[in-house]
Amino acid sequence: MTAPLRVDARLRPASLSDTVTAVRELEAVGFSGIWTTETTDDPFLPLVLAAEHSHRVRIGTSIAVAFARTPMTVAYQAATLARYSGGRFTLGLGTQIKPHIERRFAMPWSRPAARMEEYVRALREIWRCWRTGDRLRFSGEFYSHTLMTPAFTPSLADADPPVVLAAVGERMIRVAGEVADGLLVHSLNSPDYLRSVILPGYETALTGAGRSRADVEIGAGVMIATGETEEAMATAVRALKERIAFYASTPAYRGVLEQHGLGALADELHSLSVGRDPERWTRMGELIDDDVMHTYGVAAEPDRLAEAVRTRMSGLVDRVALTPIAATPPHLIARAAAEITGAG
Repeated sequence: MTAPLRVDARLRPASLSDTVTAVRELEAVGFSGIWTTETTDDPFLPLVLAAEHSHRVRIGTSIAVAFARTPMTVAYQAATLARYSGGRFTLGLGTQIKPHIERRFAMPWSRPAARMEEYVRALREIWRCWRTGDRLRFSGEFYSHTLMTPAFTPSLADADPPVVLAAVGERMIRVAGEVADGLLVHSLNSPDYLRSVILPGYETALTGAGRSRADVEIGAGVMIATGETEEAMATAVRALKERIAFYASTPAYRGVLEQHGLGALADELHSLSVGRDPERWTRMGELIDDDVMHTYGVAAEPDRLAEAVRTRMSGLVDRVALTPIAATPPHLIARAAAEITGAG
């Protein structure tokens, strides 16, 4: 019998002051994990409140942009949250894309897979130094950390925080299998892409590193559209199509579309996305037909939503993060989560 999926929630309160209420409600509903994203807010700050006002759920970043920060900076943040949460914190890292790293964060970009591999190894060396008191001695191609004194050495939780990596392409999947504790699959995914590209590449990397599937955890986002009325459902479906179009316009995700023979669609979406048409996001959504929508997302009425997610993801991943589209009532997400988690 396939183990039930663990179901996670995205922590997206309207403001930091709303975080406590949101966290308490999500834990009470029965979600297995609560994750922050790095979009309009810092991903680490809300997790301090999440750690303080929850008792059972895992908390983590999904994701924090690694290359916007040095390994030392992230090592301190992760160690603090791991200690404060009683070991419930997971550090989820992603690369972002070159324009954002260079032009938004003003940080260097080169060879992202190799850089991420070194980044994780640097984190583990920093934590080893803090735990043992030995000399800090990490010198790599991209990062060098060779100075640490007792005044700047924090206390640690009993174990290093788990590090999980977001990966889409084969090189980053390999890195996740070699150095990380788990894999985060972007919400723009399909069961076929998971079976054909992500899982085989990941398991090969695990084997090469002397590890097994039992040593790691795979989580995936699932974009969902649902509604209690025809009007609400239509609004959610339209929003889901626009969200898929937005993600699919990013060249880094082109392979996910090529898997389904949709490379030309990816090119058309990207061309529109970089144009100046003020209506381009709406026009892009109109290019996503129902078949494409069902390939990359789940659109179902509330009483069919849980089964649709189970059918899509069971046996492929360990946990799913339900990503509602449009103004989906929270109780619909909570209902689906409870039904999915309770399934055998």
